[in-house]
Amino acid sequence: MIITATELKTNIGKYLQLTETQDIIITKNNKPIVKLTSLSENKLELLDGLVGIIKDDGYTLDDAKKDRLAKHCQAK
Repeated sequence: MIITATELKTNIGKYLQLTETQDIIITKNNKPIVKLTSLSENKLELLDGLVGIIKDDGYTLDDAKKDRLAKHCQAK
């Protein structure tokens, strides 16, 4: 759903409730400036985005976790 910043200010409660079921794009001067989204993750949607990234060559979920933690620790 796309709404203006003015519409958000006028009906913020309504749009906060709607973020439970859909993302809301806020525009200002006809340009998108922010996206409101729920904090609860849609795990199926996340998994769909990862399809094909990890090849089926023996690389396990544990390997992926270790790699992710290693990258996270390097970033700090």
